[in-house]
Amino acid sequence: MKVRISKVVTLASSLLLFSFVAAAQQGTTPKAKASPAAKPPAKVAVAKTAETPDSSLPTNAVVDSFMRRMFGYNPAVTWKVVDISPSEIPGIARVLVTIGGQPQATQFYVVPGGQFAMVGEVIPFGADPFASARTKLDAEVGGPSRGAQNAPVTLVEFSDLQCPYCKTAQPIIDKLIAESANAKLIFQAFPLPMHPWAKKAAEYADCVAQQNQGAFWKFINSVYDAQSDITEATADEKFKSLATAAGVDAAKASACSTQPGTAARIEKSMDLGKEVGVSGTPTLFINGRKVQSIANTPIEQLKAMIDFEATQSAKKQSAKK
Repeated sequence: MKVRISKVVTLASSLLLFSFVAAAQQGTTPKAKASPAAKPPAKVAVAKTAETPDSSLPTNAVVDSFMRRMFGYNPAVTWKVVDISPSEIPGIARVLVTIGGQPQATQFYVVPGGQFAMVGEVIPFGADPFASARTKLDAEVGGPSRGAQNAPVTLVEFSDLQCPYCKTAQPIIDKLIAESANAKLIFQAFPLPMHPWAKKAAEYADCVAQQNQGAFWKFINSVYDAQSDITEATADEKFKSLATAAGVDAAKASACSTQPGTAARIEKSMDLGKEVGVSGTPTLFINGRKVQSIANTPIEQLKAMIDFEATQSAKKQSAKK
C-alpha cells in the first residue's frame, strides 16, 4: 500500500510540475529565442553550494539531471536552480528553480532517500499556524522600519529593487501602512540571482538607511521609478545620483556599499527570508502570515488581515493579565 501511495504522489507531483512549466512556457516562450531542435536546453546556471555540502540534500547535479530528464525533450524550456536547502519539515529538502526566465521560483520538496518529490507549497498548520514565522521574524528582522514601533501588527516586506512586481506592489504597501494605525512596516532585502544589479541596489539601500532611515524610503521608490533606465554598467552612478536626491551623502553610501559588513547584512536578510519560506518577490508577512500576490489581493482584504491580527494580539495580551 505504501508503495502504491508513493507512486501516486510522485505521478501527481510530476503532473503538477509539468503544468507549471507549461504555464510558464506559454507566457514566456513567444518572447524567448528558442534553441535549435538539435541542441539541448540552454546551459543551466546552478545555485551556490556550501563549502561543506549537506549529504541529506540533493546536489545541483542531481536536480539538473532531474530537470533535464523531465523537460529535455523541449529545447525551448530552460531553467535555473536557485536554491537547495532544508525545508521547514525535518528531513525534507526544498528545491527552488526558475523556469523560462520567470521571476517567481517554483518549489518542490524531495523526501528522504531522494526517490520522490512533491510539488506545491508547504503551509503551516495548528491553532496558531503563523506563530513560528512570526517569532522568527520578530527575533531576527533588522531592516529599516516605519510606523508606530509599538503597533500590535508587524508587516515584513521581502523585496527586490529590480523586480517589476515589487515596483507594482510598493504603492499598495505604502498605502496599506499609511492607512493602518495598527501596523508598522519593516523592509528586508531579497535580491534575486537572475537580476544583475539587484544586489548592488540592496547594498546601496542598506547604506542609505545607515545614514537616514527616512531617506531610505525615498531612495527605494526612486530606484523602482528608474528601473527601466538602470543597467549593470550604469548602476553605481545612478545609485549615487538617487542617494543624493534622497538627501544623503552619496560618496559615503558608495563606499559603504562595498564593505563586507554590508554584503553580510544582505545575505543575512536573504537567509532569513529563505528560512520563513520566501521563494520570490515581493513577499509580505502580516504578523507571520505570508502573502505573495500583493498586487492581486484587494487592499481591503489586506487591511482586514491586519485588523484581524491586531484583534488576535489584543486577545493574547488580555489572556496574559
